[in-house]
Amino acid sequence: MEPPVANLCLASAVIALALAVCSLLAFGSALPPLVVFGVVVGLLIPGLRRTYPYEVLGLCNLVTLIRAAMVAFLAGTVVAPTVNLWLVFVVATVAFALDGVDGWLARRSKLTSRFGARFDMETDALLGAVLSVWLLVSGTTGLEILVLGFMRYTFCAASLFLPALQAELPESFRRKAICVIQIGALVTLLFPLTPTTAYLPISFMAAILLAWSFFVDIKWLLGRAE
Repeated sequence: MEPPVANLCLASAVIALALAVCSLLAFGSALPPLVVFGVVVGLLIPGLRRTYPYEVLGLCNLVTLIRAAMVAFLAGTVVAPTVNLWLVFVVATVAFALDGVDGWLARRSKLTSRFGARFDMETDALLGAVLSVWLLVSGTTGLEILVLGFMRYTFCAASLFLPALQAELPESFRRKAICVIQIGALVTLLFPLTPTTAYLPISFMAAILLAWSFFVDIKWLLGRAE
């Protein structure tokens, strides 16, 4: 087994144990978060083998793996019969706050890679999806919140029918900034003290910005394919 894969499996086992204990203590069930985390790790291994050029996994990818475990924990709270709202907010906030730390660590340790960038991006996307479903299921918001959680997955589905959308996009500060706004809006809506009158403006403004960002990228990709 390649060293990075072995490191990933060992780290995943330790994190999964911690995830199980935390889930049992928080809402009495470890199965849903462990299933989500197991699927994430299973999808990581092929990508690690294909696109990761280093012999060590690195602290940068370990931080992203911990973020993925936090997202799995949050996924478990969606189906939990009872859960502390403040706990959900704190875990989501920490997962959000750690975004960017992994990239900084990768640059500092000279372990930047396509695998790490994709891992970080997909963790962000999964966090957005889980938070949007939590907000919908809890009755905090309406169906409009799913725009914030599933825009990327809709884009990926569309790319199956429009191969032009599968091309690689150039790096964009606009895309990164709106991703921060997207997750920040979801976390704000989770905050137990956010006024209910602010729910609709926050969700709609963030959704409009996210839709605009995707429109810009889709227009660029389709124009490039002509």
